[in-house]
Formats: sequence, structure tokens, C-alpha cells
Amino acid sequence: MDSYDDKGGNPAPEPGPPAGPPRGIAGLSFPYQVVAAVALAVVALLAVGHVAMVFLHVAPDNTVSKKYGEEVGDWVFPEFEQNWKLFAPNPLQQNIAVEVRAEVDRTDGSRGTTGWINLTEEDARAIRGNLLPSHVDQNELRRGWDFYVDSHDEKARPNGLRGQLSERYIRRIAMLRLEAHDLGGPVERIQLRSVTRAVAAPPWSEEKINTKPGYRVFPWWTVTSDDLAEGVRNEGAGNGARDDARTEARR
Repeated sequence: MDSYDDKGGNPAPEPGPPAGPPRGIAGLSFPYQVVAAVALAVVALLAVGHVAMVFLHVAPDNTVSKKYGEEVGDWVFPEFEQNWKLFAPNPLQQNIAVEVRAEVDRTDGSRGTTGWINLTEEDARAIRGNLLPSHVDQNELRRGWDFYVDSHDEKARPNGLRGQLSERYIRRIAMLRLEAHDLGGPVERIQLRSVTRAVAAPPWSEEKINTKPGYRVFPWWTVTSDDLAEGVRNEGAGNGARDDARTEARR
């Protein structure tokens, strides 16, 4: 006869089959569990190490790959050789500064030439320690200079309309920046140059890098009214008008 419970009179459930032994690592004895865990840890470390070695092999040259290049090569070659590179082309490993000097008509009637003024360093000073640096300080000069260089040949001749536009743009930027300097009179001509320095190797590296600056000097330009952005008066007084002029340039 079927059995019933005391309260509802329903048949009692049939007992299930007995539970089987644990599966996987849990089914092993304790010594074997230890061995399996150690084996899995070794495989995981080898996998991570292999991925790191292959990444350094295909990544652009950097301080880590240069320091451990021989070890990386011994691991990769010949079984894991890769014939491709990651993040090409190589990242920029040099600092480029844009400088300007001006030919000025002084108040005494004479004409003189200023020293080179580092416009890039002025932007760097405005950015350092500033939690919210201006987009103008970060990008205006840098992108304008890239635009200019990329659209001119090695003899500083413009490549079509883009070259002409870039020249007008960089001339206006230069005059905008000179507005803050007391030059002793209005600017008649300006000249730009770039100063390129390779980034020095870290102290622990044996690599020898020549950090001597390289200069590229561009022709003199005669300043016209088209080179003056709104708010730029070109009086050479350096009366703090740069902020006003740059505010107008943002609009």
C-alpha cells in the first residue's frame, strides 16, 4: 500500500537515487587537489606571460621592449613569430616647439629684431598645474602648426589652397600671441621656426639618443591687416591684451 503523510493524506515522495561522487577537482583526494590547483596556476601564469611577450614583440619600440628585447625574441622565435606590428606608425618620440621673432618699428624711428619667443613654452606654462586647461592652450598652436607643415613642401612652398589657408592661420596665431609682449612698437614682419628635440632615454637605458635640437627656419612674412585677428591692435605695447584677443578668437 501507498504511504500517506499525517496531514494531507498525499502519498509521500519516492526517495531519489543516491547522490554520486563529486565531480571535477572536488572529486579528487586532497593531495591530488593540491597538484591540480598548482598545475592550473602554472598554466595561467604561462598564458599571461605568453600574451605579454607577444604583445611586446608586435608593439612599437618602447622602453620595456628595448630593455628586454633579447628575452622577448628568445621566447617568440621561431615558434611564435609574428609578421605584423601593433599601433603603427610608432608614437611620437620627440618634442617640437614653435618659436617666432618679429621685426619691429620702434617709437624712436629705428627698426629692430626681437629674440626668438617660444610660443609652445607659453602654452605649456598655461597648462601645467591647471586642472581644466583651455582647449586653446592645448591645441590651437599645435594643430595649426601640424596643419601648416603638412601642407607645405621642404622649401616652405604651399601645396595648393590648403597650404595658403594654413599659412594665413598660423600667421594670425603668431600675431595673436605677440599681442601680449612689449615689443617696443608695431610688428612689420615675423619669422617662424620649429625646434625639434628627441626625447632622452630613461636613466637605466643604455641607448644613446642625440637630444641636440634641430631647427627648421621659415621665411620672413610681412604683416598685413589680414594677419590681425579680432582684438589684435599690433601696437607692440604688451598691455595684457592677449587674453582679450584670445577670448575673441574662441568665439
